[in-house]
Amino acid sequence: MTTAPIEQLVYQRPESLSDVHTHYCPGCTHGVAHRLIAEVIDELGIRENTIGVAPVGCSVFCYNYFEVDFVEAAHGRAPAMATGVKRVLPDRIVFAYQGDGDLASIGLAEIMHAALRGENITVIFINNAIYGMTGGQMAPTTLPGMKTTSSPNGRDVESTGFPIHICELLAQMDGATYLARRSLHNPAEIRKAKKAIKLAFENQINGFGFSLVELLSSCPTNWDMPPAQALKWIETQMVPAYPLGDFKNVKH
Repeated sequence: MTTAPIEQLVYQRPESLSDVHTHYCPGCTHGVAHRLIAEVIDELGIRENTIGVAPVGCSVFCYNYFEVDFVEAAHGRAPAMATGVKRVLPDRIVFAYQGDGDLASIGLAEIMHAALRGENITVIFINNAIYGMTGGQMAPTTLPGMKTTSSPNGRDVESTGFPIHICELLAQMDGATYLARRSLHNPAEIRKAKKAIKLAFENQINGFGFSLVELLSSCPTNWDMPPAQALKWIETQMVPAYPLGDFKNVKH
């Protein structure tokens, strides 16, 4: 007599992640970032107590993809809105989800002053070195020599300046308690990214103050390359320019 093999469940969709199709392009790593955030929310048991702040950019509709309360912010203003929500509802866990154009360009003053004030919020920063939603223009994080629709010959630092390094910049702010940069280009780095995201949420739960996790991400469509090549490009081009690691970890 033979018995049927026992099936073992190794993975299932996080409860905090909606069972819907996303609007993201094939190969985009926004979906990976969403999954990690949802897994962390589930593991910490904070789903009913969490409020997200959606940005303007490719992830403008991310409120459709999480089973938590959400509000929509004007372009670059997610840290200000997150500040208001957290101050009015201090018992809630509040996180902002922002891209590089949203956070590092129009919203640069917002994120700097949220860090200076030590707002007890969590920010997930998606850095794909380009403006994704509006047509692939040069962003504050675009690498020197990188071609975009607004820099077809490559970014010229003499005329447009150098890329901004958000974690290194915010590390100078006394109110920032946890700043980390991770990448989403392979499974090992994705696991490290999840640990950083979890620590950022735990810092808020424990009242330590401002936390931000930067995630190096792919944009195959605007980079004009297949998804697998885009992941390799993160490894070979972005990681050397944006070193991975913890830039500040201070508990008050």
